[in-house]
Amino acid sequence: MYEEYHACNSCLNRKVSVHTVYGQRHEGVIVDVDQQNVYLDTSGTTSYGQATISNKKAKTSALGFGFGGRQSILTLALFDLLAIALIA
Repeated sequence: MYEEYHACNSCLNRKVSVHTVYGQRHEGVIVDVDQQNVYLDTSGTTSYGQATISNKKAKTSALGFGFGGRQSILTLALFDLLAIALIA
């Protein structure tokens, strides 16, 4: 997870496309990263891929805590990330 943490941290406050091991793709702006999760502001963006029961734990809401009341924050576990790419 060391590499995933640093990759996400280097993209902080930038628009990215995140691909998960579950085949999903999420677009948004990385607003925070900690040792276990990346927090993606998905307001105005879409998610792609199939939702599965096993992925529900990775796709949880931060409920706006610590993010200025925004409720469009998607919390993804770092160990579920497959790839991250900057979007122009």
